[in-house]
Amino acid sequence: MRTFRLVIACPDRVGIVAKVSNVLATYNGWITEANHHSDNLSGWFFMRHEIRADSLPFDLEGLRTAFAPIAREFQMDWRVSDSAVRKKVVLMASRESHCLADLLHRWHSGELDCEISSVISNHDDLRSMVEWHGIPFHHVPVDPKDKEPAFAEVTRLVDEQQAECIVLARYMQILPPALCERYAHRIINIHHSFLPSFVGARPYHQAAQRGVKLIGATCHYVTEELDAGPIIEQDVVRITHRNNAEDMVRLGKDVEKMVLSRGLRYHLEDRVLVHDNKTVVFS
Repeated sequence: MRTFRLVIACPDRVGIVAKVSNVLATYNGWITEANHHSDNLSGWFFMRHEIRADSLPFDLEGLRTAFAPIAREFQMDWRVSDSAVRKKVVLMASRESHCLADLLHRWHSGELDCEISSVISNHDDLRSMVEWHGIPFHHVPVDPKDKEPAFAEVTRLVDEQQAECIVLARYMQILPPALCERYAHRIINIHHSFLPSFVGARPYHQAAQRGVKLIGATCHYVTEELDAGPIIEQDVVRITHRNNAEDMVRLGKDVEKMVLSRGLRYHLEDRVLVHDNKTVVFS
């Protein structure tokens, strides 16, 4: 069923839900899903509604026009999208295949409703797997001594494909600040640790040295600060003193795949709202 997704964030006050519901009811809008959250600490209100597209007398632009006066009145940060328009996604990976293979499988089976425009990698190892799915593969090597040309090419490819979202499926390079800023809240990363613990490289080995009993993975938006962007999704798996770092890597891969796919799906369905460095996720 085709729906319009209305997503709102604004200073909290009385009457927001009533006013939004009233304007939708005025045009016979049929709300199929409604989510609200009031954050007492920040004083902000968050909302996500799905409205049946065929219940309204106008298209997406008509809904934007009808809703604009209320948005101004309540000083809303808002957007509305059409579920029938599939978001364009660029996947990036290095040599490890587990996260990329999982996303490609979920996309191939229809679980992820998006258009994968291409896969970009700094290595050529995963080309055959990607091209088997009929997806363009771009090998963009990164020179450790001069990374700027590589990321200029990455930016060109993403812009050329008009991608809405970039997913780092174990892409083992740090993105430059300019790219992070250009695609703020649209670059999704999977970190193989339960952030904020064990940031940076080799987190499973760090965890093994600390003797932790839980390891996890974190899906988050990328910012200039390494592994510190707004968190979208997390999960954990229990371990014991019998597990070494290699065991943790193996067990962690399953968690990484689940967490990344869930985080990406929430983003594709406009379920993630970012405020400051935190998220509201209407899962």
